[in-house]
Parts: sequence; C-alpha cells; structure tokens
Amino acid sequence: MYRIKDILSGSSASTLSRRLMDWTLEWANTRYATPALFLVAVAEASFFPIPPDVLLIALGISLPTRAFHYALVCSVGSVLGGCLGFFIGYGLFETIGKPIIDFYGLEQEFNYVSNRFNENAFLAVVVAGFTPIPYKLFTIGAGVCKVNFFTLVLASVLSRGSRFFAEAALVYFFGARVRVFIERYFNILSIAFVVMLFLGYIGLKFLAR
Repeated sequence: MYRIKDILSGSSASTLSRRLMDWTLEWANTRYATPALFLVAVAEASFFPIPPDVLLIALGISLPTRAFHYALVCSVGSVLGGCLGFFIGYGLFETIGKPIIDFYGLEQEFNYVSNRFNENAFLAVVVAGFTPIPYKLFTIGAGVCKVNFFTLVLASVLSRGSRFFAEAALVYFFGARVRVFIERYFNILSIAFVVMLFLGYIGLKFLAR
C-alpha cells in the first residue's frame, strides 16, 4: 500500500499534533484501515483533534477506485460522531463535555457558538461541518443548547458528506496527477492544512471577543 506517511518529514506541526497525525496515517498501511477511518471520523466529531480527512485522502490515493467508498465510511462515521457529541452536550456536559472544551481552551468560543445556535442552528452546523472550524465544538454545543436533533443530523449529512465526497472526487478523477502533486508538495500542503485548522480556532477566538 502507498505509504503517504513517508513524505511527512519536515512538517512544522507541533510534536503532539505530528505524533497524532503519524499515528492516524499509520492505519492506512494496515488491514484495519477502513474501520480505523470510521472510528477516527466518529472521534473527531466529538473529541479527537486530528480530522479524518488525512486518512481519507491517504486511503483514496492508495486505492482511487474505492475513494467514494471511503468517503461514505468517513461521512457516516462523522455524522454518528456528531450525534455522540450532541448527547455528550445534552446529558454529560459537566462530566465529559466541559473537560473537552477546557482541554482545547475553547471556553469563549463555546459561548460564541451557543449564541449562533440561537440565531440559525442549521447554518451554524453546516458551516462548521464543511470548514476547519472545530466540529466537536458545534456538536457538543448543539446538545447543550438543545438544538433539534434532526436539524443537527441533516446539517451534518449535508456538510460532512459534501466535504468528504469532494475530497474523494479529486482523488478519483485526477488519480495519478493528484498523487504526484501531493508527493511533490505534501510538506507545503500539510503545513497549509495545519494552518487552516489553527485559523479555524483563531477565527472563533476573534469572533468570541
């Protein structure tokens, strides 16, 4: 199997982020890659910091003909993870949800997100699901704010599905060219990806002021 992990050397991500990224990508080289993708997608939507995109793209590049299958697995896992985040916020916020928010230092952002749910819950979840903004912040917040559960599910299916299938389409239709491009520029792309994640956090911090 194609070892995309091998071209990650030189990334400027933090030590912890790099270790988690490496650990996530290592699953692409095992027979448990598909279950791992599903579990990472579930976990990221509720507590895990590394997005499933990195594993999805690695698997898609390895087997382009199964790219859409991986996108479906990733989408289902992410939506279910969003539901888990919702129930954490709904009934376990003080024991589980709040420690997660505190761990990522997103207390102010959480308050901001809660206010956005009062304005347009569907749009808030759609934006969060399709962008680098921490999705877990919105799924947990949706539970705390008692957002309609089916609104969360519908918005999650739309946004997360669009995101993951768009990535799969790039891999499927451009195949070898995408592989060559990523091999050549993956260091830059990985840095850009991490920067996008941080911008999502910083954007929320700015808006929460």
